[in-house]
Amino acid sequence: MSRTVHCAVLGIESEGLEKPPYPGELGQRIYDNVSAEGWRQWLQRLVMIINEEQLNSADPACQERIEKHLIGFLFKEGDFGQTPSGFHQG
Repeated sequence: MSRTVHCAVLGIESEGLEKPPYPGELGQRIYDNVSAEGWRQWLQRLVMIINEEQLNSADPACQERIEKHLIGFLFKEGDFGQTPSGFHQG
């Protein structure tokens, strides 16, 4: 039996993640409040962010920027979370 959460991304009850997908308190917050589908959408956005902003995920400064995007996308907090400015859907 799968667990459900009220997803902060989708705004509905949806199947939850199997385990925290991120370390620490933020990972637990994601586990408690983001569905598997919401997390999948974040991973798609992450690829876009890394490509558009030419981020190196091994660089601590880039990791901090990625985390700001993650919080903005998942929880609508801060100044990040929107589609990167250079990205145009066609």
